[in-house]
Amino acid sequence: MSRKYFGTDGVRGTVGQTPMTADFVLRLGYAAGRVLAGKMSGSGSQRGAVLIGKDTRISGYMIEAALEAGFSAAGVDVLLCGPLPTPGVAYLTRALRLSAGVVISASHNPHADNGIKFFSRDGFKLPDAVEAEIERALEQPIGCNDSAKLGRARRVDDAQGRYVEFCKSTFPNELDLKGMKIVVDCAHGAAYDVAPHVFHELGADVTAIGAAPDGFNINDAFGATATGNLVKEVKKQSADLGIALDGDADRLVMVDGAGRSYDGDQMLYAIVRHRAAKQKIAGVAGTLMTNLALEQALAGMNVPFARARVGDRYVLELLRERNWLLGGENSGHLICLDKHTTGDGIVSALQVLTALRESGKTLAALTADLAMYPQVLLNIAVPRGFDWKKHQSIADAQSRAERSLNGRGRVLLRPSGTEPVLRVMVEGEPREAIESAAKAIANTVRKAASV
Repeated sequence: MSRKYFGTDGVRGTVGQTPMTADFVLRLGYAAGRVLAGKMSGSGSQRGAVLIGKDTRISGYMIEAALEAGFSAAGVDVLLCGPLPTPGVAYLTRALRLSAGVVISASHNPHADNGIKFFSRDGFKLPDAVEAEIERALEQPIGCNDSAKLGRARRVDDAQGRYVEFCKSTFPNELDLKGMKIVVDCAHGAAYDVAPHVFHELGADVTAIGAAPDGFNINDAFGATATGNLVKEVKKQSADLGIALDGDADRLVMVDGAGRSYDGDQMLYAIVRHRAAKQKIAGVAGTLMTNLALEQALAGMNVPFARARVGDRYVLELLRERNWLLGGENSGHLICLDKHTTGDGIVSALQVLTALRESGKTLAALTADLAMYPQVLLNIAVPRGFDWKKHQSIADAQSRAERSLNGRGRVLLRPSGTEPVLRVMVEGEPREAIESAAKAIANTVRKAASV
């Protein structure tokens, strides 16, 4: 599908620039309302209804209001839940039998950016075909129903509490977190008034950081993309674990008492290894970025493994296609389809904690036999729409890098789905070789992009 507005995770951009402007968001709400009302009605009323949640960015107020107006003009009722993690919106959309859910968030991006992503009534991200239909509807003039057919709006006052209870329900009833000291970093984002309650109510002694959003500090020196403050606090508190979420709380990084960080591949391995000791695992899905060590470790456990394109939506598609339950990205998006329909940082942390509590092992012990290959990832700024595959110099640089590794690693080039950068990843051993190879490719990309 050729996308004009939708990327790998909805519509995203810098606020004040297309498409993150009030007039475009109004049109998007109207277009989505027309499409979703026609395809996904059945919410229990004569017209469709959507839930709108958001993270803590200052621009969320403007985007929320514009979306609400667009949906109302299309005759769709709107339920507003305020700041709530992305997976919380997915859960409530399904639980309340709504036509769709909408999240206003740019995830791990800085506050100047924002985005809009959609969930279908079953709690899964919209299929490509529906996104394509919304894009086609955006090309049509905006209209407005007459007064009798406008959508209504109301607030869902207990959204946070409902989601807290859902998260707790994914942790075994016979277990608790009593005796554990946990630091929870909420990235000044959507989970600031949710995540600490979940772990506290399960019995943990919780210290919350990154839990004072002001509209501008989301992901700023806190959260899954900046774990320095979490490591310091874990050591200061002599805590057992640190849990870092990103701005919309669908992403997770964990830190142990020694200050060692664990990425998505390592946490996924901990979950799979523990479950595999109790039952047969049908298969595990990763991405092109998944560390080769995880693939090899799963092979040693006779667990099938397959790679999807980068992006949690593609991991999810692969899982559903093969009827598997577990998958994820090394960035920290983990999916446990027996617990939720989408990646959920809080629920994923609870699955790791389940493995720790039931096994009696530390996270370090549970992942000790996973020897990760070194990876170097460089993000090279390029003009929007830059087609690196048309440049022979880049292809030649990639070939040279692959030859230099002599079968001891792999090279991956891919454009970001959310920002104008080309990602260069080189994995293998020794580290000096992959660093040299990555830098050589990056320099070639910079030269090609500047022409």
